[in-house]
Amino acid sequence: MTRYIFITGGVVSSLGKGVASAALGALLQARGYTVRLRKLDPYLNVDPGTMSPYQHGEVFVTEDGAETDLDLGHYERFTGVNARKTDNVTTGQIYSSIIEKERRGDYLGATVQVIPHVTDAIKEFVLSPALGEDGKEVDFCLCEIGGTVGDIEGLPFFEAIRQLGNELPRNQAIFVHLTLMPYIPAAGEMKTKPTQHSVKELRSIGIQPDLLLVRADRPIPEGERKKIAQFCNVRSSAVIQAMDARTIYEVPLAYHGEGFDREVLEAFGITDAPDPDLSRWREIVSRVTAPDGEVTIAIVGKYTVLKDAYKSLIEALVHGGIANNVRVNIEWIDAGIFEREDLAISRLQSVHGVLVPGGFGERGAEGKIKAAGYARTSKIPYFGICFGMQMAVIETVRNLLGDATATSSEFPAQGQNVVGLMTEWVQGNQVQARTEDSDLGGTMRLGAYEASLAEGSKVHEIYGAKTIHERHRHRYEVDMSIEGALSDHGVKFSGKSPDGRLPEIMEIEDHPWFIAVQYHPELKSRPFDPHPLFASFIKAALERSRLI
Repeated sequence: MTRYIFITGGVVSSLGKGVASAALGALLQARGYTVRLRKLDPYLNVDPGTMSPYQHGEVFVTEDGAETDLDLGHYERFTGVNARKTDNVTTGQIYSSIIEKERRGDYLGATVQVIPHVTDAIKEFVLSPALGEDGKEVDFCLCEIGGTVGDIEGLPFFEAIRQLGNELPRNQAIFVHLTLMPYIPAAGEMKTKPTQHSVKELRSIGIQPDLLLVRADRPIPEGERKKIAQFCNVRSSAVIQAMDARTIYEVPLAYHGEGFDREVLEAFGITDAPDPDLSRWREIVSRVTAPDGEVTIAIVGKYTVLKDAYKSLIEALVHGGIANNVRVNIEWIDAGIFEREDLAISRLQSVHGVLVPGGFGERGAEGKIKAAGYARTSKIPYFGICFGMQMAVIETVRNLLGDATATSSEFPAQGQNVVGLMTEWVQGNQVQARTEDSDLGGTMRLGAYEASLAEGSKVHEIYGAKTIHERHRHRYEVDMSIEGALSDHGVKFSGKSPDGRLPEIMEIEDHPWFIAVQYHPELKSRPFDPHPLFASFIKAALERSRLI
């Protein structure tokens, strides 16, 4: 029997519901329970695939090819449980499904309304089987509701979980509410009113929280904790302080220290749960907060003003640092400055590695090409991801093969398109076809695909395997017709799709570390299992740091 934990937020967004949900899932796992985490997003987009990173942050892609909210990345990194398409739903998906049914006549002439049709669809999503890797129902399903209580677009979701709180058997569902307790310098004290009003709003729609998770930048005095408990109708022990941590991987330890997991279990009537084993979390925190050294990696991108656009990438670099017991400092560089300033490229002289991440569109492309070229000629470890691989290929064609017109069909400028739109590829046993006129949303090569590695290549050595499975999110691909010419200059396509038609990895032989991949390895990196490419890249950066 699966128990449900509904996690809501109030006061302001970005308080950390995703990390809180992931940390609670990790704590329950540490006590021996199985978990699955889900995200309910109230926005009208069908998925975040066509949303600007400035609006939404990164798009996290699951193994089975769903474009989802970045919080699912937190879920995977903290619990190690691969998310699925069935773990993220949006208002857009709910309404699309309902409208399709209405057009088919499935409602038999009934007036289609928010209650019961929309709320029933949300409940159906929440109650869909929450299965673990073994195919069995998990012990706990944690459902995070996006946005904050009181948002108009979130009302159907709050109504749906309110109904579930009554419909599920006793001791099978609880509510956790995350709020903010700000410190007002002028008054010299912390204020409980934002939390009180947030809970009041939640209770006005029929939901009484069982636990309050209160974000604060300093310890909450006992008097204020009791005041919150009294005005919000919860036990004092159920008011859990959630202070800022040195690293997000310290959050499970901090929450356990505050009794968060104990209070959750007691709310379900579970009093005989085994003590959690948190030793591996302590080891991770020790490596992150007290490393033996440090390296500096330049990320040359186009969304550098919003770090959430590269959330999984940042964490994967941290994991690479964990693997080598070093701190990874990131120098954010807008690719556009290399196009505007001739001397800007010199900013890469002092870094220990250059990483060019994924992206879309022409803006910043020439800057990324220059960064790849500088890393190649200056022997700086280079890691290209998705778009970063395509720009690296264009750079080598221009400067090693002498074709100055080399470009991508994604850009409006005319030239030799060494990168072009994928029109056909194999997914499972089916051929996927696309054209220039295809919709943008959900039409890319998405999810995990197999790749074969060339024996004796650097990536074969790094992975220690001949076959790998990595997650993709792209619609443009490098033209394989240039393989022979590049090979003569030491540029090898060392990873390909099983049929040999699609290049997955390029590497340069006469270089300390120059690897570019068409997929997104950052999506599969975990603190306890750093991705081998990131571990190897940081190791190469560490070796460079000892030389300069």
